[in-house]
Amino acid sequence: LVELVESGGGSVQAGGSLRLSCKASGYTDCSTDRSWYRQAPGKEREFVSHIDSDGRTTYVDSVKGRFTISQDNAKNTVYLQMNSLKPEDTALYYCRTNLCGLWYRAGGYWGQGTQVTVSS
Repeated sequence: LVELVESGGGSVQAGGSLRLSCKASGYTDCSTDRSWYRQAPGKEREFVSHIDSDGRTTYVDSVKGRFTISQDNAKNTVYLQMNSLKPEDTALYYCRTNLCGLWYRAGGYWGQGTQVTVSS
């Protein structure tokens, strides 16, 4: 069994910071080409950020300049540093990759999510 495990969520006040981690767990490593998504109550899951195997990054406009995605290949972990948090960032944050070991999954490997709550 291979899975992604997110951690680092919590409750903060607006303007605060959190760093989320996404680590592969299981008998093989997963690609550090990964994405972060989030889903707020009553809303669709939305893309937040992506980092590819060469370290190139993309962000949804609403988090540009506030969030930074990074990867540590030695630890097989991807991070999402979130600064200047706003109440509208409140959501369950998920990590996704499409490749673990030799197995490509078009629908992606997903973690269980980590909750981020930002109060005003």
